[in-house]
Amino acid sequence: MAGVSQATVSLVLGEKWPGRVSERTAETVRAAARDLGYRPNLAARSLRLGRTRTVLLVVPALTTEFFARVYTGAERVAADHGFGVVLYPSPEGVGPARDPFDSARASLDGVIASSMAADALAAVRGGGLPLVMLDSDPDDAAAAATVNLDIADGVRQAAGHLLTLGHRRVAHLAAAVDSWTFRVRARALAEAMGEVPGATLSTEPAGLSVEEGRRAAERVLARPGPRPTALVCDDDILAAGACKAARRLGLRIPDDVSVTGFDDLALATAVEPELTTVRLPAEAVGAAGMRALMTLLDGETPQDTVLPVDLIPRSSTAPPPRP
Repeated sequence: MAGVSQATVSLVLGEKWPGRVSERTAETVRAAARDLGYRPNLAARSLRLGRTRTVLLVVPALTTEFFARVYTGAERVAADHGFGVVLYPSPEGVGPARDPFDSARASLDGVIASSMAADALAAVRGGGLPLVMLDSDPDDAAAAATVNLDIADGVRQAAGHLLTLGHRRVAHLAAAVDSWTFRVRARALAEAMGEVPGATLSTEPAGLSVEEGRRAAERVLARPGPRPTALVCDDDILAAGACKAARRLGLRIPDDVSVTGFDDLALATAVEPELTTVRLPAEAVGAAGMRALMTLLDGETPQDTVLPVDLIPRSSTAPPPRP
């Protein structure tokens, strides 16, 4: 229909025509394809190129919107490159992830994993698939590239905000999850509090749910002795639980106790008062991770990336109550 050879059609539809076929001829071929409703056979193309054009995104769970946002950012970049993304919540959380296919190597071109350890992905990566890690230990040698958030700086911003307001008795509602990102949060908070004379920090572990956050906060706030004037929570879900605990104990937020979260989920503005929290650009993390993987698949070496985060002060924090 276009009046050209099969080879010319292949060059144009494979986007390899620049410098070999004129722009006019390329548009003639594209117009013929549109008129005929022609679509390339992706299965045949994959066999010929040895590529599946499919990427696996592994996350610990789908219990928060953070990972949904990571997927959104990754999928957008993948689509621009003609790739699809399969989202896989690991059945074992941050533990070893099982291969969701008979053979991941035969089904995938690469793997992106968010908030997990590289050694948890041994089964998925069988055969040495390229791996990009998000929100994970940058020193993990198994990852070809990492994309991280400046988690430590986010914690320092939250701690500095509370210390500037005058808080000196702070409790940390720490996620009971053994992962790099939560270890960084605990270490950065301890360091920030340790730099201020007279400041004290206690730690209470909690499962990642509103109910577990409520229970942990109730334990902290009801203990004998001086009560913490601020609760630093490892994510917004725990912070929502902390807010429930304060209300059940007859405490006012922020008059009696201040609360901070982490992530800036939709939940942060759904609670009352609205939550002071650290905003994590989850979509940007997913997009940067996918760009790094595309660079790897092109045979190049991507640079490790660290993305900045921002504290969003809202109504859940204020100066501590007077003695």
